[in-house]
Amino acid sequence: MNSPIDILRSPSLSTYREQLVEYVFLSELLQDGWLRRRQRIDVLRADVDAAGYDLVLECGGVLRHVQLKSSVEGGSTREQKVHIDLAAHTCGCVVWVIIEERADQRIRLRFRVMGGGPRQPLPDLSEFLVATHTKSNAEGVKTERPSIRVIPQRYFTELATTTALSDWLFGVPPK
Repeated sequence: MNSPIDILRSPSLSTYREQLVEYVFLSELLQDGWLRRRQRIDVLRADVDAAGYDLVLECGGVLRHVQLKSSVEGGSTREQKVHIDLAAHTCGCVVWVIIEERADQRIRLRFRVMGGGPRQPLPDLSEFLVATHTKSNAEGVKTERPSIRVIPQRYFTELATTTALSDWLFGVPPK
C-alpha cells in the first residue's frame, strides 16, 4: 500500500499538494502567532504568481513577502527556482517547507529559508544561474527563463521548528 507521502508525490496531484502544504504551513504559523507570540499574523494570498511571491505576512509591524516552496523529506530536490521580482518587495524571502510523514498519521514540517531577517531585503539574486524551461520548444531547445534563478540548497538556512521560523520571519516576540 502506498503511503500518503507517496501518493502526494504523484505529478497529477501537484496543485492539491501545493494547497495542502500551504494550508498546513499557515495553520502551524497562525497557531504559533496566537498561542506563543500572542500576536495576530495577517495573511494575504496572491492569486497569480507573477510578482515573485505567494503570500504576504504581517506580524508586529513586520511585513514579509514569501515565496513558498515545498518538497518531501528524502526527496531529490536540491535547488529551488526563485523569481527575481521577489527582491523588489519589502523583506522578500523564500520558505522551503520540508514535509515529513509521522507515524501518528500527521504531517511534520521543517524549513529551509533564504532571505534577510525581519525588515531586511532578500540578497541579490543576480549571481545565480538563470533557469531554463523544463520542456523544449518546437526546435528542441530549452529556452531561458530570464526572471527565474536557480538557488542551490546550500544557500538556504535550516530551521527545525515553526517557532524558529516565526522568529526568523518576524523577530523574537516581546515578553
